[in-house]
Amino acid sequence: MLKEIIICITIIITIVIGNNITQEYTTQAVEEMTNLLENVRTIIFESKENIDINEIGERIEGIKVEWEQRHEKLAYYIEHDELEKVETNLTGLKGEIEAGEYGDAMSQLDQSIFLLEHIEDKYAFNLQNIF
Repeated sequence: MLKEIIICITIIITIVIGNNITQEYTTQAVEEMTNLLENVRTIIFESKENIDINEIGERIEGIKVEWEQRHEKLAYYIEHDELEKVETNLTGLKGEIEAGEYGDAMSQLDQSIFLLEHIEDKYAFNLQNIF
C-alpha cells in the first residue's frame, strides 16, 4: 500500500513540474512573438504614408524564423492544428505586406496575436482547463 502511494505522489509531482516547465516556455514564446508582432503593427500604424516595405519584410522574415524555432519545441506538447493556424496567419501576413494591403495585414496581425494568446490560455494549468 505504501509503495502505491509513493508511486502516485511521484507521478503527480512529475506532472506538476513538467507542466510548470512547459507553461513557462509557452508563456515566454507567446510573449516574445506578440512583442515582435506588436512592433510590426507600430511600424505600419506610425508610418501609414511612408511605409518601408523592405524593413517590414525583414521584420516579418525575422518573425517567421523565430516562430520556426519556437514551433519545434512547442510541437512536443501543443496540438499541431493550433500551431499551424499561427503559421498560416504569419504566411498570410507576409503576403498582405508584400501586396501592399496594410489594412488586411493589420487584421492578420490581430488574428496571429489572438491565436498566440489563445494557445497560452488553452494550455494553462488551471481548474477551468482541468474540468
